[in-house]
Amino acid sequence: MKIFIISALGVVAGLALVVYLAFQFSPWPSVLIIRHVFSQGDRTAMDALEKHVPPGIAERQDLAYGDGSDEIFDLYYPAGTDRPLPTIVWTHGGAWVAGSKEGVGNYLKILAGHGYTTVGLDYTTAPTATYPTPVHQVNAALAHLVANADEYNVDPDNIVLAGDSAGSQITAQIANIVTAPDYARLMGVTPALEASQLDGVLLFCGAYDLAQVNLKGSFSWFLHTVLWAYTGTKDFMNDPGVASASVIDYVTGEFPRTLITAGNGDPLESQSVAFADKLESVGVSVDSIFYPADHEPSLPHEYQFDLDEEDGRAVLERTLTFLGTALPAPSGQ
Repeated sequence: MKIFIISALGVVAGLALVVYLAFQFSPWPSVLIIRHVFSQGDRTAMDALEKHVPPGIAERQDLAYGDGSDEIFDLYYPAGTDRPLPTIVWTHGGAWVAGSKEGVGNYLKILAGHGYTTVGLDYTTAPTATYPTPVHQVNAALAHLVANADEYNVDPDNIVLAGDSAGSQITAQIANIVTAPDYARLMGVTPALEASQLDGVLLFCGAYDLAQVNLKGSFSWFLHTVLWAYTGTKDFMNDPGVASASVIDYVTGEFPRTLITAGNGDPLESQSVAFADKLESVGVSVDSIFYPADHEPSLPHEYQFDLDEEDGRAVLERTLTFLGTALPAPSGQ
């Protein structure tokens, strides 16, 4: 019996060692855990939004903008639309390793109900693809939308870019690529849009400066995992190849007018505040929505998707007001 117990303990110890080594030598085990948690969160958020979706929204799903299996998008607009509408192109969040266009679908339907064409983009998440692949993919998606604007009821001359969390960071990079030629050259990207086609940017709960990342705080395991996965290196803080991801260091006064927000309970709030300050310092028109530290309820990461709470509804109204000033009035609105 003792021999059996010792043998069993040896097996358990061996398995524990294998698991430990797997987590040390690859981000994949941790990423799979994060993906599971995030996918549950997305479903919960979108289920809660279902009752807020207006009737009469046409949708087209899983349209291709490239050859890759992840290079697809969903499209929403008011039913019966047969002409271009001002267009919102949204890049989903998920810490660069998770998330999907379905995770923002109901929110995009709500926006479409106000007279817009809305687009939810997928891209290849890490570690399957590393930085800057998603940036190139989003740029390719914009090129496809412009080239096929009539088919998709997209107004190519009146586009707002939007994103949440990691998608907000990617969106900020794309907006800067469009408006700052030196940055486009640094990124090796030929912009799919002219600056005149880009009317504004919506940035929700994003990260814009790797230097601000706190790798010793309570979220250190999570942050280390997702940045290792996305950059492709464990020493990402010292890798010059990923410095361009800190878009805060490259913005100019030509960056589009911007709405930016984060909740007071969001670990990334300081990133949004710093980015808003930087944009304002170079002369960009910024509508920032931040909250006192003692605001109740404490507003978590991605609080804007919770339309059952007053603060989420207020941000939606501010977003619609911003869109009304950035874009021409939608037909019939």
